[in-house]
Amino acid sequence: MGWLFLKVLFVGVTFLGCLYPLVDFCCSGDTRGQKPNFVIILADDMGWGDLGANWAETKDTANLDEMAAEGMRFVDFHAAASTCSPSRASLLTGRLGLRNGVTHNFAATSVGGLPLNETTLAEVLRHAGYVTGMIGKWHLGHHGSYHPNFRGFDYYFGIPYSHDMGCTDTPGYNHPPCPACPRGDGDGPSRTHERDCYTDVALPLYENLNIVEQPVNLSGLAQKYAEKATQFIQHASASGRPFLLYVALAHMHVPLSGTWLSADRRGRRPYGAALREMDRLVGQIKDKVDRTARENTFLWFTGDNGPWAQKCELAGSVGPFTGSWQTHQGGSAAKQTTWEGGHRVPALAYWPGTVPINVTSTALLSVLDIFPTVVALAGASLPQDRHFDGLDASSVLFGWSQTGHRVLFHPNSGAAGEYGALQTVRLEQHKAFYVTGGAKACDGKVGPPRLHEPPLIFNLEEDVAEAEPLEEGGAEYERVLPEVRQVLADVLVDIAGDKTSRADYTRDPSVTPCCDPHRKACRCHTT
Repeated sequence: MGWLFLKVLFVGVTFLGCLYPLVDFCCSGDTRGQKPNFVIILADDMGWGDLGANWAETKDTANLDEMAAEGMRFVDFHAAASTCSPSRASLLTGRLGLRNGVTHNFAATSVGGLPLNETTLAEVLRHAGYVTGMIGKWHLGHHGSYHPNFRGFDYYFGIPYSHDMGCTDTPGYNHPPCPACPRGDGDGPSRTHERDCYTDVALPLYENLNIVEQPVNLSGLAQKYAEKATQFIQHASASGRPFLLYVALAHMHVPLSGTWLSADRRGRRPYGAALREMDRLVGQIKDKVDRTARENTFLWFTGDNGPWAQKCELAGSVGPFTGSWQTHQGGSAAKQTTWEGGHRVPALAYWPGTVPINVTSTALLSVLDIFPTVVALAGASLPQDRHFDGLDASSVLFGWSQTGHRVLFHPNSGAAGEYGALQTVRLEQHKAFYVTGGAKACDGKVGPPRLHEPPLIFNLEEDVAEAEPLEEGGAEYERVLPEVRQVLADVLVDIAGDKTSRADYTRDPSVTPCCDPHRKACRCHTT
């Protein structure tokens, strides 16, 4: 590992004796006013209806609702996949999993990550003169060169994967319960849990290449993220260099912080409390942007995928995407499915003086569009040796157009069907399913996979809840079906001829992050 540390030698030193590392904020020439700054905030497992501006019953997102009133709200915005690692890989590459190789989640024991021949947004912008930082959940590989510091980020502070993929001393509020870490030899042999992501190795917190806390204290993590994000913005703004800050939140992924265990568990109280904490964190970041670089910073907020079905116990309704057809057929309006509840996510754009205020956009857009849009706004160039699934949405952001995608593909993400396969097609207002089922519903039942040939087709303009498919043989169905088949055939031909990657999903327990292998759960605290 010695050669890896040399690559970030100047990143890991401290600045003026404090814990915030010295990133190279110096620049040759004044770039202020020439290139915009970018702050991308990605919520985790946040439902479309968790945003108050989207769903009037939600009262817990005052700062986000204010951002919507001061910027642009997208009501037809979609995750690139319905689970963590594939969605994040697509955000940073602008490419679907069949191209970038990331089709399902990486584990704590994963040897690989986002393939090294894939170019990240951070790498493109750093080459264009930006200073780059990432705060929060990575989940694209932590071993060796897959670490964020080697994927274009000058600075990193966060957890390497989901915070349910290791034990903590404050397990929080969850279904099923996340285990507390063992503390000594008297804990007996390693325990087994319902989900294989729960391990007796503690969840680590990194600052660049160093583990600074293991297990991480989840109850204080949001405030640490806020502090590190605002420090990064302050240093970068003062330097004159443009910056990219990518903040990948732990909210609203379970387990919810132990802070909320004291909340009244009736209704949505614990979940609502976590929503309010997330909202305050976003508000702190926005306030810092407003005080330091308001007119030259584009802030984009969205989510990686919809919520787990288990959150029905925490939050009640997850919004409008709870159609009867999908529930009865072994589906759920939940993460991992390709129903709207699995991938339609809240999204906001804020850039005073550039993005029009209090505008609701109906353009069909995706997390895939973040990469090409930011690259275009930065005046940088896309890699020329590969194809992209995202589009430059600048004209929509500026209020010049309401035209987004005509076609989107929603890859299988852990419910029915092969990982990454494109068996759900959005074509304008229509949506076709070649496979459904295979997901855990709110009652805990898992429905069987169901193949559909010909596909189910819904008209989302008339049936956004996907409650009743179009009648096979009807005029509308027969008109749409050939177009669906054609666009699906076209994208598969395009992918076959593209430069694609393959992720390494092999596992080795020895690569699990551990600050002290001689101690139970790998305990250390240096923060």
